[in-house]
Amino acid sequence: MRKAWVGGVLAAVLLLGACGDPGSDGGAPAAVPKTPAADRTPEGDDPARSPSPSSSSTTRQRVAEKSRTKAPKVLYLGDSLAMENQTVLGDQLRAELGARYTSAPYSGTTLCDYLDGTGKDSLVPDKDKAAALVREQRPDFVVLQFWGNAWGYTPCMDGITYDKARAKYFDRYTADAKALASQIRGAGGSSPPRIVWVLQGPDPITPDRVRRVNGIYEAQARATGGLVADAGRAVAPASGRHTWVEKLPCTSYERQHPAYCTEPGRGRTALHRGDDYLHFCLAPTTAKSRPCPARSPGIRRMTAEITRAVAEAP
Repeated sequence: MRKAWVGGVLAAVLLLGACGDPGSDGGAPAAVPKTPAADRTPEGDDPARSPSPSSSSTTRQRVAEKSRTKAPKVLYLGDSLAMENQTVLGDQLRAELGARYTSAPYSGTTLCDYLDGTGKDSLVPDKDKAAALVREQRPDFVVLQFWGNAWGYTPCMDGITYDKARAKYFDRYTADAKALASQIRGAGGSSPPRIVWVLQGPDPITPDRVRRVNGIYEAQARATGGLVADAGRAVAPASGRHTWVEKLPCTSYERQHPAYCTEPGRGRTALHRGDDYLHFCLAPTTAKSRPCPARSPGIRRMTAEITRAVAEAP
């Protein structure tokens, strides 16, 4: 049974390679209330969306104690996970921190796509390279969220994939993480932004890959004074950080906001659609990438952790 399920997922991955990270088709679960679709979320957009997205009272208290002299400026970059998260993260950062927020994610990308010098071999145009945006925006924080692009969807990886060349894949990923951090910090001049490395959630097919990719992020954060936001822990069971599950028990916030507790009678909520093990948006993936148009518990859990990491930055 498990072999058949894994084979089906791998087949879906191959069929959906053009979308970047694996995606899905089909209808959204009936129990999930939708909100209107939104485009990219530059500062100031206000589409109809979820109930007031607040982090914990502890986070608010620590923010107040820090008495910031100005609202932080946050730049959010990443792949399809960041694409679907971007509106909710912006809401939370503005609500909790009064943040000035800009996002420029591109589905299917990996770290090398945001590096200067990748040119036509990149899915990210030159104007949206990490260093270019840092020079333009002068953010206080750059949040990076990348699943790891293990399947070679982007040309700048030069065909290096996890399944065919694991050691080479990790070596290249480590080098790209170091190069991207260097370019971001260099673009910031005398006041470089803090980089927030977002740790990824469990992968049901190759759990060790995500564990090692997260280790690369943690090592890079230590080496350059960056920060870590363990968003992946928020979508994993308490019994296993790298154990994939489709559903988890509802949190207190989700119980108080029934739209986020998709099975209130059973006290649990859906993190993924039944036909998409990777993404956390409970609306179907479309050919054109977009911020998630449905209230999705997994997205809110992850963005709350990212917001907490920015709020509690020393």
